[in-house]
Amino acid sequence: MHVFEYDENAKKLLTPEIVGLLSEVHEHKGRQQLFVEAKKDELDTLLEVAKIQSTRASNRIEGIYTTDKRLEELMRQKVEPKNRNEEEISGYRDVLNTVHESYNFISPSSNVIRQLHRDLYSYNKNSGYGGKYKTSDNVIAEIDTLGNQKVRFKPVSAFETEEAMRQMCENFISAWEKNETDKLLLIPMFILDFLCIHPFDDGNGRMSRLLTLLLFYRAGFIVGKYISIEMLIEESKETYYEALHDCSSNWHESTNIYMPFVKYYLGLLIKASNEFENRVEYLSSGKISKPERVKHLIQNTVGKINKKQILENCPDISVKTVERTLANLVKAGFVKKVGSGPATSYVWNYQV
Repeated sequence: MHVFEYDENAKKLLTPEIVGLLSEVHEHKGRQQLFVEAKKDELDTLLEVAKIQSTRASNRIEGIYTTDKRLEELMRQKVEPKNRNEEEISGYRDVLNTVHESYNFISPSSNVIRQLHRDLYSYNKNSGYGGKYKTSDNVIAEIDTLGNQKVRFKPVSAFETEEAMRQMCENFISAWEKNETDKLLLIPMFILDFLCIHPFDDGNGRMSRLLTLLLFYRAGFIVGKYISIEMLIEESKETYYEALHDCSSNWHESTNIYMPFVKYYLGLLIKASNEFENRVEYLSSGKISKPERVKHLIQNTVGKINKKQILENCPDISVKTVERTLANLVKAGFVKKVGSGPATSYVWNYQV
């Protein structure tokens, strides 16, 4: 069975590149604390938008969908789930709220992870998955363009899962509490190990993203409350799966590497932090009209930007206002329209 040596493996990660990334993340953390203390009204807006984006993205990665209207109604608990997809979305919503509200009191023990997984399936009364470790061996597979299935990784057997989870959680908590290793190194190693164990019959991916948020918050990095980490993972999922593949090779023999996955996670935090600071700046621009903020965003975007990205950066501006502003900017010649239909984007016209 894999040996869970968190402190020792972390020492191997302290290359100049990783140290540089860690320094950058910690610098962002210091600035974020100032924003949290001074910009409460703006952050409340970001918080609600991020919850919706996180629930949508994390479920969509697993092929679980509903309409945007139904998603917003489910998030506000205005309607009851009407099918299996909406039941799973509702479960994710509840666990996400638990993480947001109680992270200081949730230690990632194996029993707690099972309880969170139980809650993830609390609306699926007939699934039999919730809170129970897998009862049969599973594999992580991919299907090529011809429809052929290829096994990418064989997780821990069902027989060994409970013991592997116990050892992983106990060793991780021990390393965390000793506080000798930067927690930003420990977190991605723990998530990678969790995914390699693959302890449940279903829901492992979504649980890994919920655990990521939980551990980031417990380590004092709360940017995921305001910028959807899950959405950033969805947008970069090819890189994510490549890093996961590279780091899971030889995992059972305990000779795997963690570097690509750690770099990916630090990159996520840096991207989320940059977006957080930019969005707070936009929301704080009370003296600038909403159309001017849209104009300023496009002007300061390198390359193309689409309507969806504008709405994500300006969550307090309505769709109608954005659409009207874009039409006016194009008509005035400030902005060029690129493409058509769903592929429509906008670029600043520097010749004006």
